[in-house]
Amino acid sequence: MTAPDDGVPTRRRMREAQAAARRALVEPAPPRPVDPPASRAGRNLPAAIGVGLGLGAVLLASLFIRREAFVVLALLAACGALWELARAVRTRDIRIPVLPLWVGTAGVLVSAYTAGPEAMFIAFVLTAGGVFVWRVLDGGGPDAVRDASAGIFAAAYISLLAGFAVLLVAQDQGPWLVLTFIALVVANDTGGYIAGVLFGKHPLAPSISPKKSWEGLAGSLVLACAVGSVMVLRVGAPWWAGAVLGAGIVVSGTVGDLAESLLKRDLGMKDMGTLLPGHGGVMDRLDSLVVSAPVCYLLMSLLVG
Repeated sequence: MTAPDDGVPTRRRMREAQAAARRALVEPAPPRPVDPPASRAGRNLPAAIGVGLGLGAVLLASLFIRREAFVVLALLAACGALWELARAVRTRDIRIPVLPLWVGTAGVLVSAYTAGPEAMFIAFVLTAGGVFVWRVLDGGGPDAVRDASAGIFAAAYISLLAGFAVLLVAQDQGPWLVLTFIALVVANDTGGYIAGVLFGKHPLAPSISPKKSWEGLAGSLVLACAVGSVMVLRVGAPWWAGAVLGAGIVVSGTVGDLAESLLKRDLGMKDMGTLLPGHGGVMDRLDSLVVSAPVCYLLMSLLVG
């Protein structure tokens, strides 16, 4: 039989609970761990800087050691972006045929480098036709036309626009022209980031990209015009041509960034991929570049020659 409870253990537990309650009233609670503050830009800034510096080193090596390496680098970036875009739209049951797009992109970029803009456009038309035929023959079905149209859009958005950067590198001062182009896009992003973080209060397009502000746009314009005014001196153009070029890149880069933000918002995703730590995917870095490439090529043809 169990011995009767004389109440001693119960009274002891009560006294211990009362003592613990008194200590809790007079002793401060241990501090809660504080999470590190998140960047206002929503990015891992050290990783973004490290990846950016690495990509910059690869870019410089491809430009000034052998230009053909830049064509290969552009091809790899475009193919990665096409793969990310095809993977993203699969969430809406859209099947983009990636293989003919990769082959066609190689044709577009190589044609731009070796034979100029006319050959580049012919290669794009052949790519569009190849994508359409491939998708129709690959099972057909009621969604074949929709999928083929999405593939042609991807070819125009990524492959064709990337070809304008290759047209730049094929010029006499090609490496410096491309370096000017890249520097202007980076200045647009950097000026917008700094001004937006420090002064951003008025949203530029809140329904598309809530973090973009008019103050950031002004910072992009100031830094891009300043960088352009310095960079064009190396290719023999007047400083004001660099300011005009910088303003054009700010407009095109902002449009490209907002266009991709709108696409990602429609697809319900934050980034197109995770291949570049701190930056998202390849497409998240190419959004401003691909839209700015034809603008830069046309403006440089008019202002620089």
